[in-house]
Amino acid sequence: MELRHLSGFVAVAEELHFGRAAERLHMAQSPLSQQIRLLERDLGVTLFDRTTRSVRLTSAGQALLEPARHLLAEAAVIRRTVRAAGAGEVGRVSVGFAGASSYAALPVLARAVTSELPGIELVLEGQTYSGEALGRITDGTLDLGFVALPARRGIHTRAVRVEHLFLALPDTHPLVERERVELAELAQERFVTFPATRGSAVRDAVVQACHEAGFAPRITQEAPDSYSLLALVGAGVGVALVVESARDIRLEHVQFRPLAGQVSPLRIALAWRAGNDSAALRSVLRVAERVLPTPAGHPS
Repeated sequence: MELRHLSGFVAVAEELHFGRAAERLHMAQSPLSQQIRLLERDLGVTLFDRTTRSVRLTSAGQALLEPARHLLAEAAVIRRTVRAAGAGEVGRVSVGFAGASSYAALPVLARAVTSELPGIELVLEGQTYSGEALGRITDGTLDLGFVALPARRGIHTRAVRVEHLFLALPDTHPLVERERVELAELAQERFVTFPATRGSAVRDAVVQACHEAGFAPRITQEAPDSYSLLALVGAGVGVALVVESARDIRLEHVQFRPLAGQVSPLRIALAWRAGNDSAALRSVLRVAERVLPTPAGHPS
């Protein structure tokens, strides 16, 4: 039994006229009649009573009509689904993120993908720090991640944000009175930062900046995310160096101040494995290119 034979049968059953059914199917009447005869031979029944003046369904034809319609509808769904998947309009794309930079960019991307590519499911995996994300992208367990540049070999990236470091202080701290703070003035402070074991690019940047200012930061507590980190700052546990986007997190008793002098910014990018041939991923990247433009002065 072939789908084209069922399609011909349904057309004749609905038109009850071989000529009109053939026109509907954009084919000649003779091949259509041949299809019906092959279907009847395959099923071992007569589907139509034919005279020179009329065509009508037999009881076997009536029994076949609804199942045939159902099979053809299911086949049409399968065709649409497969074609959509081939075009990158259906599938799953896993996205790793952590920190305030991705908190700012991810909602923009997710809303656009949901609106434009409803057949694609974004699987969002939080607290996936830059180093961890790069490892998982490399081994194929993550499709896309927000990471700090530079990335490792075999990873494609597209810059989406440039983040400067800011100082987060308890509102009772004396340095709140300053417009800008020299990093060297924090040599005796207690620091709150992200975990050392998860590959946080912000933590690495903080340690590097402090070393360049002539001291090693005295880290007294770690926090798993930006909100928790700032809550610890507001509680007076310590100070923190955070990316500029963290200023969008509003918490009582926390103040932000820019740093004086030259402190290298972080370049944040979307990253994906060079060999990932997922059509769904390519579609998401096309949306990202439009809604998350590359910062000025950075190659795409």
